[in-house]
Amino acid sequence: MRLHAAEKFSAVVTGLLFMIDGAIIMFGSRSVDLKSYAGMIAIGMAVVLGGQIYRRLRPNERIASALTATGLFVLFTLSASLFNYLLLPVGDRRIDTFFIEVDALVGYRWDEFVAFVAQFPVFSSLLRAIYLSSLPQIVMVIVFLGFSRRFADLHLFLLTGILAALATIFIWYVLPSSGPSAYQVIAGDVAARARLVVDSNYGAELNRLMLEGPAFISPRDTLGLIAFPSFHIVMACLSVWFMAGFRRVFPLVLAVNVLMLPAILLHGGHHLVDIAGGLAVFALALWGAKAMLGASRFASMAKSSVVLAHTD
Repeated sequence: MRLHAAEKFSAVVTGLLFMIDGAIIMFGSRSVDLKSYAGMIAIGMAVVLGGQIYRRLRPNERIASALTATGLFVLFTLSASLFNYLLLPVGDRRIDTFFIEVDALVGYRWDEFVAFVAQFPVFSSLLRAIYLSSLPQIVMVIVFLGFSRRFADLHLFLLTGILAALATIFIWYVLPSSGPSAYQVIAGDVAARARLVVDSNYGAELNRLMLEGPAFISPRDTLGLIAFPSFHIVMACLSVWFMAGFRRVFPLVLAVNVLMLPAILLHGGHHLVDIAGGLAVFALALWGAKAMLGASRFASMAKSSVVLAHTD
């Protein structure tokens, strides 16, 4: 298997996470839907192997890079999501009440914000669609970078996303938070008008998971556990930063992700401080990824990948 430096890093980190996941499952007696995880891992591996076919047997680096990055992204997401769930329960260490107090200093309460936006159901539905567009946007970025031969940017994108995800999980474990949906109740009719993705029932399940842990872990019913820092903000930053060079579509990407800010607060059930945390994590991850790619070993391997790319 021929992988470039950033791809190798992604594969190694993903492999290590899966090994840690396996050890926790085995020695911690956790109940996991192994069949479903195996099926999704197989899909991710198939996409990576498809990329390798286009890199080695039918040389086309644009397709190869896009497929390889997509497959690695799927595999890393699976390993990190499972790891996040295996860290449960966190007990009563959550710091949401502090964040709610901080938000109150600037006059923000999630339940009041939901009640206000619910008066405009069309706008709330638009924000819902935007909120749910985060993962498709990530795939879009990979495709655009790969097919436009921006391989260095694609590798930087991969590293930034992985470093940001690892930092997000670490911060959450040290300072656990679930978001205001676990503490503030939204009336059923208000939630229905707003078409909330994260509502009070979602918050109640988060409370149970945080205190008791999951009885059974399956990729088909996992919830977003992390409030602070917001990884949805990280994904929005990834989309905006790495699509900035595509002038025709960038205005649309920017507009969508400006609206992602209220969408995350409304439909993600987030504190205001979660937004700031996500921005900080993205900035630090981008800096770290650039530093890694600037190191001599990464730089030399990146140069060789560019040479290969121009032989298509």
